[in-house]
Amino acid sequence: MSTTMLRRSLSESDLPGLPLRHRGKVRDVFDLPSASLPADTPPGDYLLIVATDRLSAFDVVLPDPIPGKGEMLCQISNFWFDKTEHIARNHLTGIDVASVLPAGVDPSLYVGRSVVAKRLKPVPIECIARGYVIGSGWKDYQRTGRISGIELPDGLRQAEKLAKPIFTPSTKADAGEHDENIDFDTAVRLCGAELAEAVRDATLRLYRFAADFAAERGILLADTKFEFGTDVDGHLYVMDEMLTPDSSRYWPADEYQVGSSPPSYDKQIVRDYLETLEWNKMPPGPVLPAGVIERTRARYADALQKLAGISVD
Repeated sequence: MSTTMLRRSLSESDLPGLPLRHRGKVRDVFDLPSASLPADTPPGDYLLIVATDRLSAFDVVLPDPIPGKGEMLCQISNFWFDKTEHIARNHLTGIDVASVLPAGVDPSLYVGRSVVAKRLKPVPIECIARGYVIGSGWKDYQRTGRISGIELPDGLRQAEKLAKPIFTPSTKADAGEHDENIDFDTAVRLCGAELAEAVRDATLRLYRFAADFAAERGILLADTKFEFGTDVDGHLYVMDEMLTPDSSRYWPADEYQVGSSPPSYDKQIVRDYLETLEWNKMPPGPVLPAGVIERTRARYADALQKLAGISVD
């Protein structure tokens, strides 16, 4: 598959007449009243989810967008939703985005970066699969020898591959706060045993499939975070974004080396630049140089091309 996307930039959605439910760090979520939906739409609650080009670092939304980033994130999520339908239901409806946009809105600005999704009841934990010891998991392992209560062998090095992937849930922190790793017993208390076991199973199955797929394309999937939700009948769905560079840690296989943190296909370029500044990591965020913006955009584009065969240039 080889598809070319046009680069357009959108920092904030403007959709008059659609109720704004939530404006996150990257995504704007709108309710879709029944009058906005095609006449043959099945009964239910629906959302329009728009991936903007906003970029956050250290939990602060920066003033400069990354042109086309939202479109790239949306397209890679859609690619993975399609690839994993045999493993887990997902929130996509297949309803044409252009058909629900308010009159006068330019569809070309929204179609590539938006989806019409089922409105679901979110599972109250972040569902994380780890195949390597890195990030907050590495810090926990250094301190306790465990990640999310799971005891690991002694002597593991940074970025070392685990014998098998592990499920390491975390809390869903409020805005401005940080998620905290929790053990499975805590996940059971938050979700109930049946739901906790269901999301653990789905998380690990999705991770294994995606890791194998990425490895064939020269990319290591170190870890990833999924969001799940349930419908009124209790069916489980994977939702929000899926296996994007923002929700996953992808490494080029040819640059991987145990004992150090490999470069990743995400906004690490921005984080590294910000660490050189005298900034207290509080709003407002610093302005980014044009070169940092372009190199970050190129990093996302490279991941999209290698994984999904979709070109942005």
